[in-house]
Amino acid sequence: MAKFAFIVPPLTGHVNPTLSIGAVLLQQGHEVAWISLDSSLAERLPQGGQLLLIQYAANDLEKQESELYLDIITKKIVYGIDSIKFLYEDVLIPLNRHSYKGIVWWLDQFKPDLIITDHQLVAGAIAAVHQNIPYATSVTAPAAIKVMDELPKVHEWEQNQIVALQQELGIISGKSIACSELLTLVLTSGAFFGEMELPDQYRFVGPVVHKRKGNSSFDWDRFEHMKGKHKLLVSIGTTFNHEHKKSFFTRVIEAFGDGPYTVVVVSDPLLFDHWPANFIVQQNVPQLDLLPHLDAVICHGGHNTVSETLSNGLPLVVIPIAYDQSHVAGRVVRTGAGLRLNFNRFKAKHLKEAVDEVLVNPAFKQAAEQLKVSFVAAGGTAAAADLLVQLTLNQPAVIFNT
Repeated sequence: MAKFAFIVPPLTGHVNPTLSIGAVLLQQGHEVAWISLDSSLAERLPQGGQLLLIQYAANDLEKQESELYLDIITKKIVYGIDSIKFLYEDVLIPLNRHSYKGIVWWLDQFKPDLIITDHQLVAGAIAAVHQNIPYATSVTAPAAIKVMDELPKVHEWEQNQIVALQQELGIISGKSIACSELLTLVLTSGAFFGEMELPDQYRFVGPVVHKRKGNSSFDWDRFEHMKGKHKLLVSIGTTFNHEHKKSFFTRVIEAFGDGPYTVVVVSDPLLFDHWPANFIVQQNVPQLDLLPHLDAVICHGGHNTVSETLSNGLPLVVIPIAYDQSHVAGRVVRTGAGLRLNFNRFKAKHLKEAVDEVLVNPAFKQAAEQLKVSFVAAGGTAAAADLLVQLTLNQPAVIFNT
């Protein structure tokens, strides 16, 4: 049996797929740990999983600084290319710099046979190289790879940020090591990713859909007896916790309030004093259980939400805000599985028209069903776990150039 260490940022969409993969490895008898800054992760780990929590003294300057940037991503209002600059300069580079010493310490204690590090947590790759431990990479946001083909100047800038950090932490090479040369797991299918030639170590395993622990309370009886002809889910995730959320949901209410729809909204119910009678509004919903009962999804283009929606063969209306969401929305449109709107410019009538179109035109549903088939064929959680195990069995000696 082998020892695996997942190195993850404190970002839910990046952590959840590793929980499913880790659960399979644990069931097979392997030893599995997660290295993270997030103490709440302990409650979400699969049975038998270990949390190796990165901690610093309360009066440590590094800890004080971390409290600033770990929360900033939910408060900052950014769009488009500016959001990528913000993500690297204000979040990812400080996060990696802050995590590095803790990662090194835990690797020295745990001594894994294989590290699986998130593509945005390059500190894990740097630590692996310094300790000469083989590592694989988990790519939860495939836009990070596609950007080199679609936005080469942006890709070059991103690589420069990564290489500068690597050199700061002792890696002389002028090439990014964020994606492993042994195995890089891309958590989507080739069909959704699109045409782009990649080296053999890049493996499309499809979405790794994670069933959350616990049961979100939900009024299923009310949902099933509501008279809306079409059932919709509306979610823009947890990242954008600022005033634009209220503007967004104001337009959602205008578009669908008291219409022939049953609308499940993922939001704080207190955002408005009154919601339409045909709306069910909750901060948390059992999304995976709910999706098979829906007709379409409206979302911001978060990769996990889009993947879960397409895994159920449902069409989407995507309204990207920042980061990789524009790319994800573009893939939804290119594959024919939905439509996209501009977050800053769309009006309620545009949203209603787009939703009605994906509901009425069967081509959108058919395209979503085709992507569902491609996801199943890619193998998902089991395929990802198998590739990691095979890497520990067949791993040749590797000498890293530092």
